[in-house]
Amino acid sequence: MDDEAGTTNWRHEARCRHEDPDTLFVQGAQQRDVREVCRACPVRTECLAHALDNRIKFGVWGGMTERERRALLKRRPDVVSWSALLEAARRAALRPQQPAPAPGRPARRQVG
Repeated sequence: MDDEAGTTNWRHEARCRHEDPDTLFVQGAQQRDVREVCRACPVRTECLAHALDNRIKFGVWGGMTERERRALLKRRPDVVSWSALLEAARRAALRPQQPAPAPGRPARRQVG
């Protein structure tokens, strides 16, 4: 279900929102150049998840070309929701990491 606060709202923040759609839906080697628009986009992950979840076949979405998305979908047919998977990966990447133990000192064990 699309709701304005969630899955559809990301489009308003997309870096390409003012681009001519014809420049984003090119073929072949030109797609590699179009990916540059996505590089600094604040909603790149949401865009990619949308394209993968909806099996969008054409254009550059979330910094991935048609060919790259097809290959990813083929490698990971087990993924039910790309949106959930990518959001979980983002949260994990943003989570503060435990500091590594100092050299020569054993890591502290957690009691639980």
